[in-house]
Amino acid sequence: QVQLVESGGGLVQAGDSLRLSCAASGRSFGTYAMGWFRQAPGKEREFVSGISWNAFITTYADSVKGRFTISRDNAKKTVYLSMHSLKPGDTAVYCCAISRTNYTPPGRRGPEYDYWGQGTQVTVSS
Repeated sequence: QVQLVESGGGLVQAGDSLRLSCAASGRSFGTYAMGWFRQAPGKEREFVSGISWNAFITTYADSVKGRFTISRDNAKKTVYLSMHSLKPGDTAVYCCAISRTNYTPPGRRGPEYDYWGQGTQVTVSS
């Protein structure tokens, strides 16, 4: 059974930074791409960022490019999302997800991932 547990969310002011973490268990973490998605109240879930199994490939939504950085530590089975210059529009529940197949580039669509964490709330006040 795969488990993904996010942490690091909170209430911050616009312009602040946060680092989210996602700890994985139950799968060969180091061979699977990981993704971060977010969902704001009343909106559909949207892709934020993804990273390949070996961290050679990263991808970002246009809305966060240049402000967010995804990284991973395969020894710790953890993926991170460093968020800077946060805006009120970044307010959402952030979830990590693990790819369905190993040794693939990170996908940008939800169906490309098969296990999801419960999410961590990020609230950015103006």
